[in-house]
Amino acid sequence: MDANVAAQATATAFPWLSLITFLPLLGALALTSVPRVHETLLKGLALGWSIVVFLISLGVYTSFEKGNPDFQLTETHEWITSFGIKYAVGVDGISLFLVLLSTFLTPIILLGSWTAIEKRVKEFLICFLVLETAMIGALVALDIFLFYVFWELMLIPMYLLIGVWGGSNRIAATIKFFLMTAVGSLLMLVAIFYLYFKRPGDAPPSMLLSDYIGLDLTKTEQLWLFAAFALAFAIKVPMVPFHTWLPRAHTEAPTAGSVVLAGVLLKMGTYGFVRFAMPLFPEAVTEAIPYIAGLATFGIVYGALLALAQNDVKKLVAYSSVSHLGFVMLGLASLSVAGVQGGMLQMLNHGISTGALFLLVGVIYERRHTRQMADFGGITKVMPWFAVMFMVVTLSSIGLPGTNGFVGEFLVFVGAFTAKGDFDLRWHVAVAATGVILGAFYMLWMFQRVMFGPLTNEKNKTLKDLNLREWVVMLPLIVAIFVMGVKPQFMLERMEPSVEKFIAQVKSPKATTTTATTTGRGTIGSTASTTATGSGTRTTLPVPNLKNLGAPIKPVQVIKPNLPADDHAGHGHGPGEAH
Repeated sequence: MDANVAAQATATAFPWLSLITFLPLLGALALTSVPRVHETLLKGLALGWSIVVFLISLGVYTSFEKGNPDFQLTETHEWITSFGIKYAVGVDGISLFLVLLSTFLTPIILLGSWTAIEKRVKEFLICFLVLETAMIGALVALDIFLFYVFWELMLIPMYLLIGVWGGSNRIAATIKFFLMTAVGSLLMLVAIFYLYFKRPGDAPPSMLLSDYIGLDLTKTEQLWLFAAFALAFAIKVPMVPFHTWLPRAHTEAPTAGSVVLAGVLLKMGTYGFVRFAMPLFPEAVTEAIPYIAGLATFGIVYGALLALAQNDVKKLVAYSSVSHLGFVMLGLASLSVAGVQGGMLQMLNHGISTGALFLLVGVIYERRHTRQMADFGGITKVMPWFAVMFMVVTLSSIGLPGTNGFVGEFLVFVGAFTAKGDFDLRWHVAVAATGVILGAFYMLWMFQRVMFGPLTNEKNKTLKDLNLREWVVMLPLIVAIFVMGVKPQFMLERMEPSVEKFIAQVKSPKATTTTATTTGRGTIGSTASTTATGSGTRTTLPVPNLKNLGAPIKPVQVIKPNLPADDHAGHGHGPGEAH
């Protein structure tokens, strides 16, 4: 990125991304000045602050230019100049809706945990606002080191949320979560440093992601570096066999922790594959596709079978996450537009549906202090509206047409089945389809055991239905389920250009190595890239960002021959002309 152009863009554009990134942190600092005895005031301030952040984040959506595949609303500032580390942020169609998901869920979670958190309320609210800053920062970071800072920052408040406000076995769950995540993160840090020192010696120091796309690496180097990045992200997803920390963390975490873990934090792993691991190491991805698809397919079925064996409602939902995120990874492995878009939608769908499930489990847990299915039965008789909400979210989770879950799974299957590449994914689709059947089985089986049947337990006969606060918590999620299921086009049309660019980076890395040029609203073009060929030097000329002109415009390539110096004088061609 040209420094002058970047500086001009930063000076003229409204800093939407910096505002929504650091406002939660500013809110956390403001809460430190409020005495802890004023718990209601603290809760109200945190909730109000998170609502303001969400409303401001809508400005990111309205300012986003549909049809532009590049990063938009970019801001670049020098940070650690000696290493070329910059504060560089931006969003594209891949990260846009994940940012909105983070700001959308945060006030819902804070309101949902209004009565659930009874000790250290002030510290809990501060942790949660810091976590929101870390999540948004990781999603908008365009500097690899900046991303790593936010990535690690997420670990601290999540560690505290489980370790301080979790259940009776919270310490063991916290330690396992921390150790597994930290190991992957440290390996990724080593890979980042290796990449930094592989930059050409005459190149200015930089940690911008765009400067590492297309970096000259041997295949062996790519394989090892991809393994380091992929391990960090696979643990966070989590993919089987790195999933063992998740069920315990979900079970022991408070409801708020479970919702944010399922709603946003797990998506950081899948997002990391799309944003970093796959574009940076395309040759390694080609070799790894069979393994990624195989682990994803196995995780879909294995997670569903584990969920089927649970008697604890919260554990069942936790294991369902392993299965659902397997669909995301299968979509990414297809490297097709439909498959990757389906995977991106599944990230959002899982955040809404599984987050809603954890909130509903929290509602019933606050009333009965048990999550065992055997302790319930006949709940519809005393909590009819709760049962309606639970049914809608259950049908969403199993992918009923008309709900958000259907669109994502359908696109993943279509994209993987029709993917064109060296590896056939059709058998993976056939096996993964059994995961859909198993998902319907364990979710409906759980719903039947909890909601239907005779009301025999005396403790259940006095349960109260949803109160006003719980209605306010659940209604936005129910609306989102149907809006995303009936009208997903507003998301797909903003994702598609960036998804196509991502696929091109992975499949044809040399032809897509460009540098973004920014304006106040985003990128408007790209500089030329030069690639050595057998016959000379291929220069890919910039493609202007023209809209509504029919078929996509392809780059024009000019071949400049490598002729000896004395040959130029004997030919009538200019130095820039093609033979």
